[in-house]
Amino acid sequence: MGENDRVQVETRYARSGQVNIAFQVVGDGPFDLVFIPGFVTHLELAWKLPTFGPVLAEFGSFSRMIKFDKRGTGMSDPVSGAPTLEMRMDDVRAVMDAAGSRRAALFGLSEGASLAVLFAATYPDRTAALVLRSAVARTLWAPDYPWGRTEEASKRRIEQELRIYGPRSEARESVRALGEFDDEEAEAFVDYLRLGASPGMLEALLRMNQEIDIRHILGAVRVPTLVLQGSEDRVVPLEAARYIAERIPGAQLVEISGAGHLAVGEPARKINEEVRRFLSDVWESGGWEDVEPDRVLATVLFTDIVGATDRATALGDRAWLDLLERHHAVVRRELSRYRGREIDTAGDGFFAAFDGPARAIRCASSVVRGLRELGLDVRAGLHTGECEVANGKIAGIAVHTGSRVAAHAAPGEVVVSSTVRDLVAGSGIVFADRGAHELKGIPGQWRLFAVEHD
Repeated sequence: MGENDRVQVETRYARSGQVNIAFQVVGDGPFDLVFIPGFVTHLELAWKLPTFGPVLAEFGSFSRMIKFDKRGTGMSDPVSGAPTLEMRMDDVRAVMDAAGSRRAALFGLSEGASLAVLFAATYPDRTAALVLRSAVARTLWAPDYPWGRTEEASKRRIEQELRIYGPRSEARESVRALGEFDDEEAEAFVDYLRLGASPGMLEALLRMNQEIDIRHILGAVRVPTLVLQGSEDRVVPLEAARYIAERIPGAQLVEISGAGHLAVGEPARKINEEVRRFLSDVWESGGWEDVEPDRVLATVLFTDIVGATDRATALGDRAWLDLLERHHAVVRRELSRYRGREIDTAGDGFFAAFDGPARAIRCASSVVRGLRELGLDVRAGLHTGECEVANGKIAGIAVHTGSRVAAHAAPGEVVVSSTVRDLVAGSGIVFADRGAHELKGIPGQWRLFAVEHD
């Protein structure tokens, strides 16, 4: 693909909810590859970067590459606040649909890798393979994750990256912390980032990123996975890449010599060769054939009426059945509104599943409020985990965990597991820590959180 071809790549738009997502389709290879960006991008300016343009063109030489600007950045619609991983999953699906892609490999760069992992686990039927580059499972330090940054170090990092909008000399230094740039590339990249996002949007994205924690869902990825890590990455340590590769079943880890957090020049070509080799192997082994997944990542919701037996006795059979009908109507209305799927109902309780945890929380909260208007107190519990799929139903330990979480909710309360809490970074949902609990029949201790504001 020559220079003129790169300049003439057409930018199109996909509608995701009320937001327009800019995307491009590059190349006509035998399989689809969705490039999920990290940080900030600008679809058309990317081709004008001295070495980034040719690197992107190489992806289009062996695949049909689909690339996009995430909402709030580049040529996509501006939005208020940082988009959650859940919103961005919707954007990826909208772009794939608009590009006519039924099933694709995902290439996730930096924080885009977190989204790629979540998407692959949630939509295994649409994901053929996964490539993770400069990825982290968690940003902040934790006792069981010593490679994360302290909150103070994270604050300094955000301040450093926001210097891109300061004096030119400071902006260049901020760029050089991201990769091994020569002078020409650093200058061009400063303009690229400044035109790709406003200061407020970049700060919101950076603050959201530091809340992301996908450690608990790594084991739910069931597609071929390649983890790529640069030997000169000053943002993500090699140990963080090893952590991910060891927890995704069958994942391969390849260290790229000379590559920084972002790679240009010869290190970028090494990365492309690894990606080409890996995806070609998956393609030749039938990885793009349609599959009916037997396991999927889902957020499960359990609700039940508090004091149902006493209420039924007080009302009598006919009045109780009438009230139950109105209860069911409220729950089903909210499930439809938030894209929940009713799995089962037994008397006064519902079991439902969602493809996004924030939607599930908001649905549960709306159910609690709606039923309160009927004079009913309801408790609700949520958990996100890998579920077994059979005959349209879901089952497994994640389902049992969700049921046990619900049992710890007080009347009128929505309680979630820490896994759910960790996946809704940037959503604005506020939680109260309910401490560590043992869940009947479930190994270990579980930290639970009550929804205070959604």
